[in-house]
Amino acid sequence: MRLDKYLKVSRLIKRRTVANEACDAGRIFVNDKVAKASYDVKVGDVIEIVFGDRRTRVEVLRVEETVKKEAAVEMYKTI
Repeated sequence: MRLDKYLKVSRLIKRRTVANEACDAGRIFVNDKVAKASYDVKVGDVIEIVFGDRRTRVEVLRVEETVKKEAAVEMYKTI
């Protein structure tokens, strides 16, 4: 699954266009490397999101195309 879609489905970022713009701006890192929106997310990847002075690091536990809002937090683990 593409990185921008994963961020939206897991509800780490609310909209896919915002996730895409964050990737283009270099604010999203996967395994400590700047990632493009087209990066293929795999289980075990560590994603870091930088918005202003806020940093969020998560480890990918599951990759699913659709998920209910309540189950979205089970797709990742905060580090």
